[in-house]
Amino acid sequence: MPEYYHFTVKEEEAGLRLDKYLSQQGIGVTRSLAEKYIGQGCVTSNGKTLSKSFRVAAGEEVQAVIPDPQVLDVKPEAIPLHIVYEDNDLLVVNKPKGMVVHPAPGHYTGTLVNALLAYCGDTLSGINGVIRPGIVHRIDKDTSGLLIVAKNDEAHKGLAEQIKVHSFTRIYEAVVHGVLNQDSDTVDAPIGRSPADRKKMAVVPDGRQAVTHYRVLARYRGFTHVRLKLETGRTHQIRVHMAYIGHPVAGDPVYGPKKAVAGLQGQCLHARVIGFVHPRTGKYMEFTSPLPTYFTDFLKRLRP
Repeated sequence: MPEYYHFTVKEEEAGLRLDKYLSQQGIGVTRSLAEKYIGQGCVTSNGKTLSKSFRVAAGEEVQAVIPDPQVLDVKPEAIPLHIVYEDNDLLVVNKPKGMVVHPAPGHYTGTLVNALLAYCGDTLSGINGVIRPGIVHRIDKDTSGLLIVAKNDEAHKGLAEQIKVHSFTRIYEAVVHGVLNQDSDTVDAPIGRSPADRKKMAVVPDGRQAVTHYRVLARYRGFTHVRLKLETGRTHQIRVHMAYIGHPVAGDPVYGPKKAVAGLQGQCLHARVIGFVHPRTGKYMEFTSPLPTYFTDFLKRLRP
């Protein structure tokens, strides 16, 4: 059955675009999915169908009808999964470098979703739409490390709300180009689509707020090993922010130097720690993933 929602716009939300407003209501709908539902006429106010660019006003009543998830036309594949934790509501998975999280053009097989469908069957959240069952957040293909998968819609909503209010703990480690002078600092710079290349993200004045905290772990000749804590979770956030301050992630083929780093296929970036409040028990849980071999081998090469 479709889910029906009724919202009253708060003073502090006035002026938001409708797609952004809907994505911030804690119902597990991403901005891109909100745009899709709005385009299908699923969001109204006073019986009037609204467009994605409509800006909400304080006190306005907004209704949304979220349709049932479509049947997923992606085949289960018996791909080994490194499961760090599992219960009836969620999984914590350690994703290897090189694995795509969800199907997309050019990657309809071999993804984490293909593996999850084989492992979990139909016990995955359907909130994020037809192609992303159970996926609460994602990490890039060539980023390794921890992510959470929701097994039901209630768990998905609870986890998505934590991401919305920035209470999710996400700590990464990376090797970046150059030697950072400060032992720790914060990059607070908005991120949006690059006006020069729509396939890339960039720091842009009208982007969404993005905050990354970093701390130096070790300095080497031409490189720095850093720990990074995300306060927000924008697309390619760490990669964009580190490139923005002149220290792109080593091996990053999109935001780094054109000359490849020998021995690295893709960025040297690992989702090391993930922490959250369990949506059913209310207990805080935190998991740590050891640095993978590609990462430790690169560090060994850098050491004198």
